[in-house]
Amino acid sequence: MPPRRKLSDLDRGRAKGWRQDGVAARQVAQRLAVAPSVITRLKQRFHATGRVQERQRSGRPRVITQREDRFIQRQAMPQRMATANNIRQHLKATTNTVVSSQTIRNRLHNFGLRARGPVRGTTLSANHRAARRAYCTQHVRWQRQQWAQVLFTDESRFCLEPADGRIRVLRRRGERFAEGAVLERQRFGGGSVMVWGGISTRRRTSLYHVVGNLTGVHYQNEILEPLVVPALQAIGLRAILQDDNAPPHRSAAVNTFIQQVRVNRMLWSAKSPDLNPIEHMWDELCRRVQQHHPPPANLGQLLQWLQQEWNGLPRAFICNLIHSMRQRCVECLAHNGGHTRY
Repeated sequence: MPPRRKLSDLDRGRAKGWRQDGVAARQVAQRLAVAPSVITRLKQRFHATGRVQERQRSGRPRVITQREDRFIQRQAMPQRMATANNIRQHLKATTNTVVSSQTIRNRLHNFGLRARGPVRGTTLSANHRAARRAYCTQHVRWQRQQWAQVLFTDESRFCLEPADGRIRVLRRRGERFAEGAVLERQRFGGGSVMVWGGISTRRRTSLYHVVGNLTGVHYQNEILEPLVVPALQAIGLRAILQDDNAPPHRSAAVNTFIQQVRVNRMLWSAKSPDLNPIEHMWDELCRRVQQHHPPPANLGQLLQWLQQEWNGLPRAFICNLIHSMRQRCVECLAHNGGHTRY
């Protein structure tokens, strides 16, 4: 893509003379090796201002042409994580135009493209996307009454000192290590607790503290028998259990127990936390615990506050999460089985 040729004042005078002598605009353009539209605009400028020279411009002359603007946009859109320096180097290699990285950023800003932190999601292979599409295709037409039969379950881990990266400190220049401006943390987050829970539109289970590693036997004896089975019986005869494909959930002993007690289990697609509404329960639970001041002093107090806030979450909040299942399926299908905003 060669840069567009710019007419000098001498060429503009020659073009004016040729046009006054009756030479066609296309022939003048051929003599000067420019597009006919350049000669047409030159004629219009002469009739409007009485001169063919450009007006005196303020500021630095623009280096990048409109074609190069489109080139920058075409480079940025397919490669969303490309830096301004990458695009600058590609522009130089392709068009031999040398500009600064800030110029590239200015052009991107004109297109509405600004650097933002990416949303983090799990890695989805082609098989994962296909499984997600199959699940959403099967359930996208479910009504709220059908989703009300599902008990959504999951485990989550909460750290005593969560590092969400959103903590800010107010300080002046030179006060980086001032008292109160340093966030003191213990190694490995000061410890953590793992909890299990289940929700439906009709009831929620107790928040169970998972001690140690969760095994299939542990999952059957401590969670399925005392918590899940009574919850499903309270929901009704058509109750459905939703749990993910973690190894403890799919062990041989657990599968045998599920068949013995005749529990209906929902087939779940791998790597689909955005399709499970209980994930938002964990987020809300974490926010509520972090609002406690001072923060929990030990793991026992953290567990106590988790159980307290779990029981205090409004039922309407849980119902809204489960009622969003149809929209989750719709959005997943719209993204061809890819990531959703949930």
